[in-house]
Amino acid sequence: MNLTNPERRRFLAASLGLASLAALPAWARPSASVGSAHIVVVGGGVGGCTAAKYLKLFDPGLRVTVVERNPVYLRPYGSSEVLNEHVTMQDLEVSYDTLKNNYGVEFVIDNVVGFDPQARVLRTAGGQSIGYDRLIVSPGIQLMYDSYEGLNAAVAHQSLPAAWIPGPQTALLARQLRGMRDGGTFVIGAPPNPYRCPPGPYERAALMVEWFGRHNPRAKVILLDPKDKFVTDETMLLGWNRLYKFNIPADYRERLESKVEVLEHSRPSMLSWVRGQDGGRILGVDVAGNRVETEAGMVEADVINIIPPMKAGMIAMDLGLADESGWCPVGRRDFASTLQPDVHVIGDACIADAMPKSGFAANTQAKTVARAIVEELAGRPSPEPIWENTCYALAGTDYGLFVADVFRLIDGRITRVNQAGRYLPLDASPMQIRLAARYQQSWLRTFTEDCFA
Repeated sequence: MNLTNPERRRFLAASLGLASLAALPAWARPSASVGSAHIVVVGGGVGGCTAAKYLKLFDPGLRVTVVERNPVYLRPYGSSEVLNEHVTMQDLEVSYDTLKNNYGVEFVIDNVVGFDPQARVLRTAGGQSIGYDRLIVSPGIQLMYDSYEGLNAAVAHQSLPAAWIPGPQTALLARQLRGMRDGGTFVIGAPPNPYRCPPGPYERAALMVEWFGRHNPRAKVILLDPKDKFVTDETMLLGWNRLYKFNIPADYRERLESKVEVLEHSRPSMLSWVRGQDGGRILGVDVAGNRVETEAGMVEADVINIIPPMKAGMIAMDLGLADESGWCPVGRRDFASTLQPDVHVIGDACIADAMPKSGFAANTQAKTVARAIVEELAGRPSPEPIWENTCYALAGTDYGLFVADVFRLIDGRITRVNQAGRYLPLDASPMQIRLAARYQQSWLRTFTEDCFA
C-alpha cells in the first residue's frame, strides 16, 4: 500500500488509530497515589477486567477485587467464528492469570447476591461480605427470550439457540449447522435496537453463507430483521453483493450506484434479508414445526437462530441499577449510577447515548471511569473524557469492514464527533478489503491483551 496516497492514509488512520490501546495517553496519567482504597468490580468481562487493570496501572497502591462467577472468560467478540469452524470453543477462553500475577488484581469466583449501598458492602452466595470504597459493575446483557410467542430460555438452551452469549448455546448451534440436511434452510432472527454488537447478526449471516458454499452449497440463509438498516450496512451489503450474488435493495442501490459499481445478479442468492418494512419482524416460533412466524407469514427452517431483544444483565436488576427501560442510567462524565451511590456502571448495560453496545465501547468506558475514580479519591478533578469505538466485521474470510468513531460530551450527552472516515470506503481496493480482514483478526488478539494481559 502506498502510504503517500491521502485516501489510503485516511483508511489506515480509521482502521488502526482507534485499535491501538496498549499505550497510556497523557490524560491517563494520574499525578499521585490515592493510597489503599478498595475498589470492587462486579463482572469479569471486557469492561470489568479493563477497569481492574487500569486502576492498578493508574495507581498500583489501590486494592482491586473482581467478583465473577466464572473462573474462565469466554469472549463474545469473534464467537460467530466457531460456527464456521474458523476457531474452536477453546479458542474463546481467556484466563485471568495475568491480571492476578502481573497486576495484583484479586479475584473472587462467586455469585453476587446483594449489597448494602449505605455500608458499602457486597454480599456473595458463598457467604462473603466484601467492603468497598467504590463499586464498578459491568453486568453485560441478558436475552429476553419471552419476547416471542413460543420461545423461552429452556427452548433456547435445548433446540433454538441464540448463541449471542458464548457457551453451550454456541456449541449447540455449531452442531446443528454441521448436521443440517443438504439444501436446508438456516434462519437468523436479528434483534431490535439496542443490542450488543450492532454488525454481529449480519456478519454471522455472511460467514455462514460462505461456509455453506463449501459444505452445503444448496443451503439457504434467511435473515429476518425488525429493522430496515444497520451499522456498516452499505459496506456489508456491497460485500454480500460481490461475494454471494446478493441483489441489493433498490433504495440502497440508488445511493450506492453513484459511488461504486453494484452488480445485478440473475440467479437467486443463497442469502435473503427480510427487512422490517418487508415483514421481517418476528412474532413467534413453532418449535415442533420448525417454523418462524413473521409479519410477512410463516418461514420454514431446518435450523433456527433467533437473537432476541436484550436488557442489562440480571445482576444490574438485583442491585437496583436498571430503570424501567431495562438499562442502567448513569452520569455521562464518570458513569456513576443515578440510582445507587458510589457505584459506576459500564459496558453494554449502561445508557451511553450515541455509544454502541460493543466490547470496544466497554473498554474505553472502563479506562475513563478508572481514571475518574482515582482522581475523585485523591480530591483532584478528572480530565474531560474522550471515548472511542471501533467495530470490525467480516463479510467473508478475506472481506473486512469496520466502523470507527470518537465521542465527547456535548450539552451533557455522549455525542459522536467524527463526521468522515467512519467506514471502509465504498471504493476500497481489493487490497484494502483484505487488509481490513487482517486487521479484524489482529484486533481480536491485541484487544484481548489490552483487557486481560
